[in-house]
Amino acid sequence: MPTLGKNKRSFVFFMVPDFSMIAFSMAIEPLRLANRMLGIDHYKWRLTSHDGQPVTASNGVQVAANTSLADERRSLSGENRPTMVFVCSGSNVERFNNKSVLAWLREQHNRGIAIGGLCTGAHILAMAGLLSGKRCAIHWENLPGFAEAFPKANVFADLYEIDGTIHTCAGGTAALDMMLSLIGDDHDETLVNRICEMALTDRVRNAHDRQRLPLRARLGVQNGKVLSIIELMEANLSEPLSLIEIADDAGLSRRQIERLFRQEMGRSPARYYLEIRLDRARHLLIQSPMPVVEVAVACGFVSASHFSKCYRELYNRSPQQERAERKQYLTAA
Repeated sequence: MPTLGKNKRSFVFFMVPDFSMIAFSMAIEPLRLANRMLGIDHYKWRLTSHDGQPVTASNGVQVAANTSLADERRSLSGENRPTMVFVCSGSNVERFNNKSVLAWLREQHNRGIAIGGLCTGAHILAMAGLLSGKRCAIHWENLPGFAEAFPKANVFADLYEIDGTIHTCAGGTAALDMMLSLIGDDHDETLVNRICEMALTDRVRNAHDRQRLPLRARLGVQNGKVLSIIELMEANLSEPLSLIEIADDAGLSRRQIERLFRQEMGRSPARYYLEIRLDRARHLLIQSPMPVVEVAVACGFVSASHFSKCYRELYNRSPQQERAERKQYLTAA
């Protein structure tokens, strides 16, 4: 039988509108299963919203809250004081702007309570000033905008990061891995394995496992040389490499690279490189308030006009239109 380990834990899950239901449930279910395996309520949790009212997740499901922020502030000095607070976020996190929540998170942190973020929760923790100089993880789709908006945070495309009392995960099933790591620290591997069996998962992934599918699976490309060149391109978006530099690194001639990309990707290496830079630019336009000229520079374009021309050719709209449409969507949502 697992040992009872450390003291019992009490969690607060603060729900932000449009939070990710998969990350939310993947964080809570391991706690429920741990209690079942232990035969005692070693873990307790409650759900919180700003005003104590229900919150709607990104999938449209409305979840009732147990407490409000005012209730949680009163709990800080009583027997209901939590050991950890998780911010449950998801899509549209860039429109979050609740100063009372940010102040509450700082207050919790200053009082020695561990703080965590699920999915895009790291964005809100960074807004609260809790991630300066800290390692953190966020969903890969939000990482470019996050890195530009919060340069003092050390963000990684990992499944989860634990830096002192700050816990962040990329969302989705990564929340399960992070919670199983916490449970393993409290108890032992036997309990974690039993939870995995009940949850029908065959292993606990390492914190530094990749978020996205490997390029081979994601792109359906089997040629190892092409894959290595694409990885090189993705690692050099702000200062694009020349085809000569890429050829030298790959140990191929320019003609060989041109032929391989035509065969495997259906376009030239220059065109593919441009498309992945524009894809990054699109994420920055949607997720950050960066001026268009700064987005252009961050994605390796020498001028805003050239960037706008390329962007319009690929997406059939200008960068300014992209941002305006996103703003209109967020206002209407």
